[in-house]
Amino acid sequence: MGVDTLVYGYIASEECYENNEYIINEGSRGDWVYVILEGQVKVKKMTSKGMVTIDTLKEGDIFGEMILWQGGKATRSASIIADGSVKVGLLNGERLLQDYESISPRLKTLIKSLILKLRETTKNAAILAVESNFMK
Repeated sequence: MGVDTLVYGYIASEECYENNEYIINEGSRGDWVYVILEGQVKVKKMTSKGMVTIDTLKEGDIFGEMILWQGGKATRSASIIADGSVKVGLLNGERLLQDYESISPRLKTLIKSLILKLRETTKNAAILAVESNFMK
């Protein structure tokens, strides 16, 4: 997929992670948004049956965005763990929020609705992952 050229303008710094290193811990607070520059990561969620993988993200994918639009008031809904060597770009949250403030209130409402739906989908994906493993 690759990183969209528009996204490069938002990168404030870069970080590298090794295999199985946590980039984001579920339940933590933070306002960084990331883009994968090289490698891939696993999206994992804690359930009553332990940690389950609910997705794999690759180069060009963005993660950590849900919390930014919620003003840092929520906690991270999943852990992001390096799957091999990974290089990520940390996006300039201040600039993202500044651009966000310039859009219409109706579009802001739509974005917030999509973020809440994504959070709910993440939770439901974890439940399905547990149920499918339980059925095997």
